[in-house]
Amino acid sequence: MYILADIGGTKTRIAASDDLEKFGEPVVRATMQEYDAELDEIVQTAKKLSGGQIDRVIMGKPLWNMWPAFERDLQTRLDAPLHIENDVALVGLGEWKYGAGKGASIFVYITVSTGVNGVRIIDGKIDVSKQGFEIGGQYLSMGDAPQTLENLVSGTAVAKRFSVASPKELGKDNPAWDELARTLAFGVHNSILHWSPDRVVIGGSMVNDIGISVERVREHVVSIMKKFPNTPEITHSKLGDFGGLWGGMARLKQMR
Repeated sequence: MYILADIGGTKTRIAASDDLEKFGEPVVRATMQEYDAELDEIVQTAKKLSGGQIDRVIMGKPLWNMWPAFERDLQTRLDAPLHIENDVALVGLGEWKYGAGKGASIFVYITVSTGVNGVRIIDGKIDVSKQGFEIGGQYLSMGDAPQTLENLVSGTAVAKRFSVASPKELGKDNPAWDELARTLAFGVHNSILHWSPDRVVIGGSMVNDIGISVERVREHVVSIMKKFPNTPEITHSKLGDFGGLWGGMARLKQMR
């Protein structure tokens, strides 16, 4: 049995697959910030879903937030080979294989959620990098207090700016969403210039029904694009909350 795990900043999702063609009903819960508690929950869930027989585990996790001993301890307790990948990279791979990125040779996935990040997929493979990708850290303003894309459009930043527990409290028709779409468009525009893709897919909790419109982002990108004669296709993700699990399954198939 193969275990697929997506450990996000807010939610953890774990599922099992016996054939790497499909996976069972995922277990979804809040991500714990305490090391031992999170480790215990992952181990218990994986063993329950697998019936105790685990062939390999793949996990998507923000690599910058990884506890130093996490990989070693988890592999020891599960007694199975473990592969850890950046969580956004796995979602991007999932969208390329099974979702909105199908057929794209040079494909960029961008997530706007608790934080902001992205990945480039080239011919079905996660692009190589020295230290990973952190497109949310790109500066969109200068001065005494430069502001990054993540500072401006992430769920964390928007909740803080408007003093709400969740950005959804702003309501579907709040004009702030179009302002945020234009801001995000500048970050998408920069990523297009850096990565030159033929398709961009945007996902994450901030671009759901109540949130930033991907169509408006596309329109704003078209209006500001000067360097390239054609703007690549920009569309919404298709795999929803389980893109990381689909991506984990795709990655394990590549590793066979």
